[in-house]
Amino acid sequence: MKNVDLAEDSVVPVGHWRKLENGLIQCDLCPRECKLHEGQRGFCFVRGRKDDKMWLTSYGRSSGFCIDPIEKKPLNHFLPGSAVLSFGTAGCNLACKFCQNWDMSKARDMDRLLDRAAPQSLAQAAQGHNCASVAYTYNDPVIFYEYALDTAEACREVGVKNVAVTAGYISEKPRESFFKAMDAANIDLKGFSERFYQQLTGAKLQPVLETIEYVSQETDCWLELTTLLIPGENDSEREIAAMCEWIAEHCGEQVPLHFTAYHPDYRMMDNPATPAATLEKARKIAMQTGLQYVYTGNVLDPEGQGTYCPHCGKKVIGRYRYDLGEWNLHTTDGKTLCNHCNGEIAGVFTETPGTWGNRRQPIRLDS
Repeated sequence: MKNVDLAEDSVVPVGHWRKLENGLIQCDLCPRECKLHEGQRGFCFVRGRKDDKMWLTSYGRSSGFCIDPIEKKPLNHFLPGSAVLSFGTAGCNLACKFCQNWDMSKARDMDRLLDRAAPQSLAQAAQGHNCASVAYTYNDPVIFYEYALDTAEACREVGVKNVAVTAGYISEKPRESFFKAMDAANIDLKGFSERFYQQLTGAKLQPVLETIEYVSQETDCWLELTTLLIPGENDSEREIAAMCEWIAEHCGEQVPLHFTAYHPDYRMMDNPATPAATLEKARKIAMQTGLQYVYTGNVLDPEGQGTYCPHCGKKVIGRYRYDLGEWNLHTTDGKTLCNHCNGEIAGVFTETPGTWGNRRQPIRLDS
């Protein structure tokens, strides 16, 4: 832990902590359970101890705001084609050596958080730009828990949905409130071995599996999963098959799974990029396991990015990068059905798809 100044104007008191008999304060937000002396920050860097309380130092501050396609999160079965207002802060409670957003998630300089927005301002901006949802992303929203929950409440008041893009590394009690506030989540299942998690993320696998199972079985939050395949680390056929079997057993066969391509970054610059053939093989293994909606990402693969009816096998949504093409779906009695066979397609859909497409639009907000 590191001693730092906690005097920023975005510091707010937070919950999910307790004082130990030895005088230390333990943060109970995530499984790390950081134990802090006065003036120290936790592993995530944005939560720390001051005046014998826990504080969040990044409330209302962001590394930037951008309108994205919802498919970029990635979410393929939640309001396809819609626009989502995305933002994040700084810091992270994992230490992934392969982090693809390391410039934000590993940031230790609060001055990088130049954009400011109160929760109500974010909700109004999303509504004003015709965004169907707000995504808490770029770095993990678990560590800016209070800011995310306040914003989610403000969004629901104006009819805007909430999306979490997270590694799912959160403790049992806070995860109840967190996912209750979310309408959809994409959880990174980074690998399927304790070795991978311990050596390459500095975390543990089991708490992530518990979060995934909880969201799938005990909430109304729409769930999709993503695994970044890294050659030689988590891409063996045996590990992929075991992971897919676990997903099918604990979450059901309708949970969409995204296999995405790794590119050398951060502290793993010597590892090769993921070949397209690896993604194609992983997708085939997952489908053979019984998973009904399996996708490839970070590559140009129209077949692996399309949605197919699990009943008749025909394509119901075509995609080219983040642009939608074919749309062979209709809604009846609140259910979304395949135009070819009337089989039900799992997800959260509107009668017609959104038209945001492949655009990326950075915006500035008035706080």
